[in-house]
Amino acid sequence: MDIDLNADIGEGYGPWQMGDDEGLLEVLSSANIACGFHAGDPVIMQRTVQQAGARGVDIGAHVGFPDRQGFGRRVMQIDAQELAAMVTYQLGALAGIARAADRHMTHMSFHGALGNLVAADAALAAVLVRAVAAFDPTLIVSSSSSAAIEGAAADHGLRVATTFLADRACDEQGLLIPRKLPRSVIHDEAEVLERVRRLLADGTVLTYAGTLIPMRPRSILVHGDTPGALALARAVRREVEAAGGRVVPISKQLA
Repeated sequence: MDIDLNADIGEGYGPWQMGDDEGLLEVLSSANIACGFHAGDPVIMQRTVQQAGARGVDIGAHVGFPDRQGFGRRVMQIDAQELAAMVTYQLGALAGIARAADRHMTHMSFHGALGNLVAADAALAAVLVRAVAAFDPTLIVSSSSSAAIEGAAADHGLRVATTFLADRACDEQGLLIPRKLPRSVIHDEAEVLERVRRLLADGTVLTYAGTLIPMRPRSILVHGDTPGALALARAVRREVEAAGGRVVPISKQLA
């Protein structure tokens, strides 16, 4: 079994660091890099692209609301067409930095509150995924399980890499539970690893309500801003390899 190990990184700002990006890049096979809206800045983006490229880690754009103070986790009332322009802007920023570093952007993902909205709203997904396709039809959309995103991607000829968020609870449709609810973010490493083992063994995920749903992701994600993220990423990688799997970037799985 080939599976990608992914994290959201490059989420500091100026002198403020968020997470251990360098350590994570030694473990990951792909990275979602903040593009300056919810976090990140040009210098951090450039450094992260260079570090990822030097390690053979896939480079992806992590696009979100223009909400640095709330880290992109607050819903903002913005017209869909304006959001589409913001998505294009962020994709262009990271693609330009990657090109200048002689690297290639392979995928994109939606961050935080924007990601939750797109995953649950087919009309919004149609607009924003169309913007991704117009920018670069070869990009892979990395997303938690979402019929809305998968449908929009199919309509626009984009590939989707379903991603299992190992440290986030989901509902019966595979959509993420709002962070305001208790235990929506799973901090217990043993519990996260048990979820990973179940996924690898029988392709199921335990939902927030306690039911099992099928899931066949191409990628497992841990949040780079979560305390202990590096240790958790290492442990998840060990679980994959102990189960006989290989950690392989998304782009090589879908080549």
